Amino acid sequence: MSKKTLKKYLSYLSKEQLEEQVLDLYDRLKEVKEFYNFVFNPNENKRVEECKFKIQNEYFPVSRRKPKKRRSVAQKQIKSFIKLGMESALIADVMLFNMETAVLFSEKNIVKQEAFYMSIQKSYAEADKFIIEHGLSPSYQERLQKISNTVWEQNWFNKDAF
Repeated sequence: MSKKTLKKYLSYLSKEQLEEQVLDLYDRLKEVKEFYNFVFNPNENKRVEECKFKIQNEYFPVSRRKPKKRRSVAQKQIKSFIKLGMESALIADVMLFNMETAVLFSEKNIVKQEAFYMSIQKSYAEADKFIIEHGLSPSYQERLQKISNTVWEQNWFNKDAF
């Protein structure tokens, strides 16, 4: 259904019918519920701290299990933050925190999987692009440079890409 068709359909509904549909969507779809919860209670800093805890737990688990080192955990949160319209500076902070945590992990542990290094390289490129697009370079350039320098010091096989 196109947006135009949807607008036409919605124009025929009464206020009560619209309310019923929104409430139905709220009950049925997790994304709608999450959106309205964010709109009425953004609490961005709390969400960022929870996200950082999840990321840190991927590399430095609180329990005694082995680290999973999944980039997808951070990426899922970052995409969610972007969809919700969270402040760009907070999203950039999470992106950089993810890479800083991964680089710290590789400093303390030997990582044999090439995919780990490639995924951090991809995260770096995405963060750099995001930071430039949102005009945040002055605030975050130093952290990006520090990540790049650390990658060079650790002699990653793909260090040239940073």
